[in-house]
Amino acid sequence: MKAILQRVLSASVTVDKEVVSSIGKGVLVFAAVAPGDTEKEADSLAAKVLKMKLWDDEAGGRWKKSVQDIEGEVLCVSQFTLLASTKKGNKPDFHGAMGGNEAKVLYDYFFNKVQQGYKPERVKNGVFQAMMEVALVNDGPVTLELNAGQKAPAG
Repeated sequence: MKAILQRVLSASVTVDKEVVSSIGKGVLVFAAVAPGDTEKEADSLAAKVLKMKLWDDEAGGRWKKSVQDIEGEVLCVSQFTLLASTKKGNKPDFHGAMGGNEAKVLYDYFFNKVQQGYKPERVKNGVFQAMMEVALVNDGPVTLELNAGQKAPAG
């Protein structure tokens, strides 16, 4: 599994002109499932999302607090395009992403693990396989790439 984690002041997901999820200060997580990923990778990635130190502490110590420490919010968004290969030509190749139904099961497992590891009401979700408009105000900006498990071979 792969994720892009962004520290945000706010973020939201809109589907069909309706806001389906929104958060204030916290993290926006774009997550993708690769072939061969298992619940073990989802568990590892969920723990990293919740424990990653992205904020300063009250004494000015840099990179000391996690989203849990600041009592922030989490917005998870499925994004298979994170696993695209762009090595050949100008058209992305998506063979590095797990297929629809199987990916949904593991993505949902990941989302549920993030909720279970924190406060469920502070963890929001996008809509799997929907065309989503994602709005965010990046804080910093701070953007990190997180990986759990083996990288799938590009097709």
